Amino acid sequence: MAERRASLMEPRMEYLLDRVGSKFTLVTLAAKRAREINDYYNQLGEGLGKIVPPQVTSVSRKPLSIAMEEIEVGKIEATPLPTEEELAEIAAAEAAAAEAAGDTFAETDGSAPDQGA
Repeated sequence: MAERRASLMEPRMEYLLDRVGSKFTLVTLAAKRAREINDYYNQLGEGLGKIVPPQVTSVSRKPLSIAMEEIEVGKIEATPLPTEEELAEIAAAEAAAAEAAGDTFAETDGSAPDQGA
């Protein structure tokens, strides 16, 4: 019986799609992470250290392959952006917090304490 040969595409697309849910999300997530990995390798000599290094040990040297491997093991996950309703709720909560902080300031009559004059 013929032995199954290793695919050119590892990790398999089926596993990656199970992780993220859609092809569009997979492509977007992998591309963004590959750019970050590429930037990390480009800034190594500068000593900046602001970019997260690769999260998996890989035999691949290509940033996109490393990003795909990170997605496969669950180190990188897609987080959906908040909806309009969620943004409105956040803004309302921040406004309420600011109003409460303003009330606290008003209770102390808004004047600065004496500095020993």
